[in-house]
Amino acid sequence: MVFDIRLLNDTDYEDILTGWWKDWRWTAPPKDFLPNVGIIVYDGDTPVCAGYIYTTNSKVTWVDWIVSNFNYKNKENRKQALALLVNTLTNIAKDSGSKYCYALIKNKSLINTYKELGYTEGDLYTSEMIKVL
Repeated sequence: MVFDIRLLNDTDYEDILTGWWKDWRWTAPPKDFLPNVGIIVYDGDTPVCAGYIYTTNSKVTWVDWIVSNFNYKNKENRKQALALLVNTLTNIAKDSGSKYCYALIKNKSLINTYKELGYTEGDLYTSEMIKVL
């Protein structure tokens, strides 16, 4: 399977991603919570999955906010697209000089994708803490 990858643009959040988060019954993060760099993977004209990468002032990059098209029913292709997405974001981190990639994930299938790509499970967190300033 050949997928197309491109950077997320200014309208993808409203036009695509918020709908995907809603379909999965997740609360979409506010747009200004997300970093400027994100990737979206397409199967032809159909968007399949997307994710973001946060850079820090350390050697850590946060690869996260992975979401997929709920209505894309080809499970094997979805899995391949997600692996391509995470691998692409990880390579961007590596190429930018990061030594570590970090992610907070609850979805078991996505955890397995990260593990297949060489990520190791750290601690099993129980609470995600966020404060709006």
